[in-house]
Formats: sequence, C-alpha cells, structure tokens
Amino acid sequence: MYGSDRAGDDAERTAFRKTEKTYKLYYENSKSTKKKKQPKQVDLSEVLDFKSISESFNQNGELPPGVVHVICGFDRPIFGLENRPGFYFIPGALTLDEQCTWIRESLTNFPQPPNRTNHNVIYGPISNLFVAAKEGKVFVEEERSDNGLDSEPSASVSNGDSHRWKFYEEDIARSRGKTCKTVPASVLLRKLRWSTLGLQFDWSNV
Repeated sequence: MYGSDRAGDDAERTAFRKTEKTYKLYYENSKSTKKKKQPKQVDLSEVLDFKSISESFNQNGELPPGVVHVICGFDRPIFGLENRPGFYFIPGALTLDEQCTWIRESLTNFPQPPNRTNHNVIYGPISNLFVAAKEGKVFVEEERSDNGLDSEPSASVSNGDSHRWKFYEEDIARSRGKTCKTVPASVLLRKLRWSTLGLQFDWSNV
C-alpha cells in the first residue's frame, strides 16, 4: 500500500520537475563575454493566464476551451478545469497585503525545522535560512571535530554522517579554500521549492 503511494508521489514530483524545466529561464549561448546574455524564447501556448481569463469572462462571459465557470454562490466567479476535477481558481481571493504576508511566511517561518523542505535530503534541517541569506552568509560543510572554525557559526545541522553544515560569514568561509564544500545561503533560498507544515509522521517505523 505504502509502495504504491510513494510511486504516485514520485510521478507527481517528476511531472513538477519536467514542467519547471520547461518554463525555466534559459539564456542564449554567446561566444562573446562582453555581450549581455539574451533570454531564450519560451513557448507559453499551453500556459493558462487566469488574469486574462477572468477579465475576458467579466467583459463578455467567454472562456477558453477546457475552462469552466463553477456556480457555488460566491460573490465572485470561480473557475475550474474540465480534465482536472477538484481544481478551482478564485480570482482575487487574497488581498495584496495578504499575499505579501503569506509570501513572507513562506520564506521565514514555514521552512523552519522541524518542517521539512526540499533541502533536507542533502543538507538536513536548516534554521534561519532567510536571515542568513540577507546577511550574505555561506553554508559550509565540514568534518566533525572539536576545533571547527575560529568563528562561532550562526547555525548548524547534521546529516547523521561524519559531516555537518554550518552558516559562516563569507570571509570565514573563503578562508577554508578548497578544503570543504560551500554554498551561499542566497542560492539555497533561491532554490527553496517547498516546505511541509504541521506534525510529520515517520513512515520508516511502520
């Protein structure tokens, strides 16, 4: 039972990654380093622009093929997709201030341990990633030792092996040279894709 559920999750993750790569920003290859990189054209013909759909519906009641108007007594139109049962889009469901609040929460509070993120597999739980990125800190992988670096780290995580990751000031991280792996906190923040919320069940004990 659990195996089939996991297979479904893997399939969804693959579909997400495939779509993400399709619409990712790529640049044209240029032999000249002086020329400004030009972004490649992206085919958006299969993308649904619900803002345009909503505006068109309000003006003349027209909807593109596959999009339906759901009647459910709300004070605004709600749209669904014929081939995606259970999907609903509510235009203007959140005010601009509410959107900013949830975006801020998604970057500052939701990724905090014990919540899991897409970074857990490689780096383990990471605390205060947003703060570290704002302060220009660097995530450093080092072997366990009593000495460590000379500077007190701002955060530390363990991957259960003989290595651990810590945030350090950029100059301290640079002093380690090529003896350890490093990644800027800003890069980790940019690559943050998702975080889980609430209590986590350990399926490995089932």
